[in-house]
Amino acid sequence: MSKIIDIIIPALGDFDSIEVIEIINKKGNQVKKEEGLITLETDKASMDVPSPEDGIIESISINVGDFVKQGDCIGTLKVNGSEVKTSSEKIKTAEKKIETKNEIPIPSKKVNQSPTNRNELESSTLNGLPKIDEDSFSKAHASPSIRKFARELGVNLIEVKGTGYKSRILKDDIKAFVKSILSGFSKSSVGLPKIPSLDYAKYGEVSNQSLTKIQKISGQRLQASWINLPHVTQHDLADITEMEADRLKIKKLKQYRDIKISPLAYVIKACCFVLKDFERINSSLSEDGNSIILKSYINIGFAADTENGLVVPVIKDADKKSLIEIAEELLSLSLKARAGKLSSDEMSGATFTISSLGGIGGTAFTPIINAPEVAILGLSRSTTQPVWNGSKFEPKLMLPLSFSYDHRVIDGAYAVRFTTALCDALKKARNLSKKA
Repeated sequence: MSKIIDIIIPALGDFDSIEVIEIINKKGNQVKKEEGLITLETDKASMDVPSPEDGIIESISINVGDFVKQGDCIGTLKVNGSEVKTSSEKIKTAEKKIETKNEIPIPSKKVNQSPTNRNELESSTLNGLPKIDEDSFSKAHASPSIRKFARELGVNLIEVKGTGYKSRILKDDIKAFVKSILSGFSKSSVGLPKIPSLDYAKYGEVSNQSLTKIQKISGQRLQASWINLPHVTQHDLADITEMEADRLKIKKLKQYRDIKISPLAYVIKACCFVLKDFERINSSLSEDGNSIILKSYINIGFAADTENGLVVPVIKDADKKSLIEIAEELLSLSLKARAGKLSSDEMSGATFTISSLGGIGGTAFTPIINAPEVAILGLSRSTTQPVWNGSKFEPKLMLPLSFSYDHRVIDGAYAVRFTTALCDALKKARNLSKKA
């Protein structure tokens, strides 16, 4: 004959009350004796409250976020009459079985899975899942029962994204992680070593600042590009003495006084001129990696610094526009970027990107390619340097160029020919502003 018994909170040590952070089993669930029912947490430890007997949960009367204390009834359990114990026996049993956050459960030798599923999981552990990092494993936000479950499957908890209360890792999160491994969805991340997790606060005062949405998105794209593309960066110096003189001359003209003509406008115009002779740089590698997609149009993206992070507006058909038209569009798109009003169309379709840090400083850097593009040009601060003309040194305004390229599409010889041609185009600035 079945009976209904109360589920009582056992002694909680030195704590008067503890917050409920997870409901492990809900009404109607079949549970085994000593199986976790709920998880409690203090600022120092977490603990599972186990089932006093085998049975079916009749009710759970608390919710996540509630606080409980010793002796509280949190629900009822339907059990076989012959297995029912006294209340004092139940409490003593439960007290012995409470697990703390700092305790490491002993891995079970058997996984409660069917033979087929067990073989699949064992195979994933050997061939897909990374080895458990004990240091990071101990710091994962999960209850003791979840830690035990993770160990049984060979899952490193630091790899699992928690969806529970306060981002706590649940059993379903572990199952989903293993499933993604078996399905091949996480192969790109498997095998990559993780940066060790440290308690920075023990060395001094710290604060936490969330990344902006733009930073999160761009960070993922840049990481993917860095991992998948074989980057090579070449550095060069362009003589822009004449270019700067020409720029200042145009700025003084009455019809252009309201237009901000920056050095970047000249560089964009020069790139458009040179890219027509170096079509591989204005291309993309096909998805299968067996061919190059050459583009007859030239759309130039430029990195714009905003309060929320870098964005890349795009000047469409830049090769068909004059220097002044490029300068006007540069200004317009930059203002939109800072105001956060760029449309998706204004940030898409680039065939080549320029990242200019010259207004800030620096001598050289290694820009990351904005994939699926195959190259990117970086600009640093120009400086006046002595240049030998064959008989004497002359002061010349030199612009540092940092050209990163995908070595699968562009080799070193092709890259240096491009930067040499670009330097020559910038040196002959009058050709760039003829139709200004």
